[in-house]
Amino acid sequence: MLEQELTLSARKEDKYSVITTEGYINNPGGEKIALACYQLMDQGCKHFILNFSQSKVINSIGISILIEIIEKVLELKGSLCFCGLTNTIAKTFRIMGLTQYTQIFSTEEEAIKALS
Repeated sequence: MLEQELTLSARKEDKYSVITTEGYINNPGGEKIALACYQLMDQGCKHFILNFSQSKVINSIGISILIEIIEKVLELKGSLCFCGLTNTIAKTFRIMGLTQYTQIFSTEEEAIKALS
């Protein structure tokens, strides 16, 4: 099965930024997410919502890159949350302990409300 290459969009709001992905989160996909986050950090953003509602598969390398992003956000005393996760990805994040440092929401709207 050929996985869809990751595309993303990013938007910066007053108090947070939202990165919405579409496709497979693997090494190149994870790097795209990291680059977008780091560029937003350079612009002063410390709070992030990663919307994965259009990304149904993430591999271990993609997760390891997300962990690096989480570490950078924590260094900035910021926050990161996920929304739109499949049940499998949400369960994987919980098992791996990512939810100790992040939050998971069903929808982007719920995540925005929590950050506002």
